[in-house]
Amino acid sequence: MKKIRQQHLRKPVTPELLVSPSSPDGDLGSECPEDRGNWTGRLDFLLSCIGYCVGLGNVWRFPYRAYTNGGGAFLVPYFIMLAICGIPIFFMELSLGQFSSLGPLAVWKISPLFKGVGMGTILIVSLVAIYYNMIIAYVLFYLFASLTSDLPWQHCGNWWNTELCLDHHVLKAGNATFPVNTSNTVSPSEEYWSRYVLHIQGSSGIGDPGRIRWNLCLCLLLSWTIVYLCILKGVKSSGKVVYFTATFPYLILVMLLVRGVTLEGAWKGIRFYLTPQFDHLLSSKVWIEAALQIFYSLGVGFGGLLTFASYNTFHQNIYRDTFIVTLGNAVTSILAGFAIFSVLGYMSQELGVPVNQVAKAGPGLAFVVYPQAMTMLPLSPFWSFLFFFMLLTLGLDSQFAFMETIVTAVTDEFPYYLRPKKASFSAVICIALFLMGLILTTEGGMYWLVLLDDYSAGFGLMVVVIATCLVVTRVYGIKRFCRDIHMMLGFKPGPYFRACWMVLSPATMMALLVYNIIKYQPSEYGTYRFPAWAEALGILMGLFSCLMIPAGMLVAVLREEGTLWERFQQASRPTMDWGPSLEENRTGAYVASLAGSQSPKPLMVHMRKYGGITSYENTAVEVDREIEEEEEEESMM
Repeated sequence: MKKIRQQHLRKPVTPELLVSPSSPDGDLGSECPEDRGNWTGRLDFLLSCIGYCVGLGNVWRFPYRAYTNGGGAFLVPYFIMLAICGIPIFFMELSLGQFSSLGPLAVWKISPLFKGVGMGTILIVSLVAIYYNMIIAYVLFYLFASLTSDLPWQHCGNWWNTELCLDHHVLKAGNATFPVNTSNTVSPSEEYWSRYVLHIQGSSGIGDPGRIRWNLCLCLLLSWTIVYLCILKGVKSSGKVVYFTATFPYLILVMLLVRGVTLEGAWKGIRFYLTPQFDHLLSSKVWIEAALQIFYSLGVGFGGLLTFASYNTFHQNIYRDTFIVTLGNAVTSILAGFAIFSVLGYMSQELGVPVNQVAKAGPGLAFVVYPQAMTMLPLSPFWSFLFFFMLLTLGLDSQFAFMETIVTAVTDEFPYYLRPKKASFSAVICIALFLMGLILTTEGGMYWLVLLDDYSAGFGLMVVVIATCLVVTRVYGIKRFCRDIHMMLGFKPGPYFRACWMVLSPATMMALLVYNIIKYQPSEYGTYRFPAWAEALGILMGLFSCLMIPAGMLVAVLREEGTLWERFQQASRPTMDWGPSLEENRTGAYVASLAGSQSPKPLMVHMRKYGGITSYENTAVEVDREIEEEEEEESMM
């Protein structure tokens, strides 16, 4: 047998070699779609992932969640949930994208029956992209407002202020005795936000949007223009922009941190932020909050990670990148907490009130509390400009990812027609989303933004992530998935990743989903309660992304032939062209699935064609051996 094999290797019978759309020869060459492209620099992918994950939530959600859920003790469930839920799902998404070089829709060649999961992802990302860019528009508004010698939200007495406005600068100048009864007063920054920027007094509620605020409309147009220009050439252009937008926020964050900790009363805020309250760890709410923070902060389920990884070379070390990005994201969140609470500590001392009375989360922190704190500092316009420029760069990175996800998903579905016109198609998407976001620029636009924020990426996103996890491990198979990673990276994921993918991650996500349903609370904005029809609209928004899954199943089953069970079986199997996109990477079992392949020993043909045995082809030999062993075991059974 050995002699026969040696002779066979010395004098191989060369079959008609593999013809693929990427081949320069053959009739198919003229019909091949334009190349997808790849990252052009070594750090493009890593910085894009960091920029995508490190966003606005790190600044305005994590610090607030930490102090309300046990302070420093919150870091215990935070890092445990990062290990159970965050890192494994993050690595799974990167692996799927890099292995297939496909976007969030086309990647479901892995199991066409569940293509609806990809459709649900695109729907969620589209809704998030609409309102996320509106937040960037608010940031631009404040950024331009900071280009002055006297911040417009520093004093009362403007046309938008009411009798309730209380200016702490006037009180200090008049040597008023602190603390002052502030229960029925409003800060100048709060009235500037609600009555001037939003002009929310012109709307009676979500059903009465009022007039368009043209200054906000122009800011939204500018934000969409910036996003379009940065994604104009896909990852080749956005991959260069992130060298600035992903790194510059860290410089500003360090500057704000240094300035913050040198302020009088800063340690009061930091102590409030990090004082551990270990009794909170006995509450299930704290663990759920930690999991939610990890889930939304890393951006899993939105398709951005999968999209970015699909532009990698086949052997990029995403295992290393996973730990760099996820741990870097966690450290950034903690660092942002110091920068925020040091300033809030100073602010609480200036106003003579406890820290918990000035601490807020979300837009309330970014557009009311922190701007007010800036007015108390020397050179307040400078620090205000820095803060909002940091928010701008943090937000743009995430928006690049959302848009690249949508554009890549659709162009991968229609590569022959849309890929050569990617710039024009991106423009169409940006214009469409801008027009849909115009309602957010009205006087009642904030009500619509809150509704979108509460429901667009709520339980629907969790269903998408759970479905992805279960399909990859149960339908496609955990052994096959690990074998794919082995072929790509040269090693198999260990027991930690397998245990998380099989049990821990989906179980945690299901617990989150159940918790969110049980603890459901209607949306509200300040004292305004949303009407029943608005709540119903929000719930339908979330359900619609979930309904994409059974709708996709129905389409996939109808395309197959045979009995119902046979159709389900056929639709759940990977398509023939599933696998690495480049012919030279299709080693092992995947060579046989290339167009025109007639070889009984596809790996040998592949090695003969491309020459030599690399370390990764050694891996392919091992993979082939595993396949043969599994086939022998199955035949014996």
